[in-house]
Parts: sequence; structure tokens; C-alpha cells
Amino acid sequence: MDLGAFSISLTVKDIEASKNFYESLGFESLGGDCGQGWTILKNGDHIIGLFQGMFDKNMLTFNPGWDQSAQNTDAFTDVRELREALVQRGITIVNDGATGDSGPGSIVIEDPDGNPILIDQHR
Repeated sequence: MDLGAFSISLTVKDIEASKNFYESLGFESLGGDCGQGWTILKNGDHIIGLFQGMFDKNMLTFNPGWDQSAQNTDAFTDVRELREALVQRGITIVNDGATGDSGPGSIVIEDPDGNPILIDQHR
């Protein structure tokens, strides 16, 4: 099962302070808008998303259709196909935002300890 690019999404209290901290560790801006409460930072293959006021908990994030540089991949497994495969494996979908037959969509599952895992397809 190919889930796409991997990152960690962190809930932060002060996005500018957090961005400055991670930049001091060598992360560089990949995209986002701090004014909207989110930014994505990259260091090598490591990606961190910082989110202020958007999520309750830190979470693992996978992006079908993207590589580790947030570039579109030619082939990928659509989030709706991933949802069906997960359900067949007995995994509960906690939040289902993958509507329609194609295009952007997302689902959230939780691991046995309640850690959220976001599968977020942008295209």
C-alpha cells in the first residue's frame, strides 16, 4: 500500500516562533502561509508541517500523489482506494473527507494508541 509522501504535522502555539526554531535546525520553507496558520518546512527528505489553530493533536501525515519534495507523481493510489483497502483490513475511518470519484480528499484514521494519521490527497 503506497501512502505517498510522509511528514509530521505539529500543532503549535506560535507559528512564527516554531518556524524560526525549525529553520535554526536547517529546515527551509517548502510552502504554506503563516498568516493562514500553516507552513511546511523541509530538511533533506524530512518534512514538518506546522499548524496553528487547525488540529487538536500532532499527527502523522501521508500525501498520495506527492513525492518527498511535494512534487506530483505520475502514478499513485487514490485516497478513496486507500480508504476501501483500510476498511477491508478492519481499520476504522475516524473522519472521511474523501468524497466524489476523484480529486482532492482526505481521511483520518487512528493507531491503537489514539494517534491520528491523516491521509491527505491534494489532486
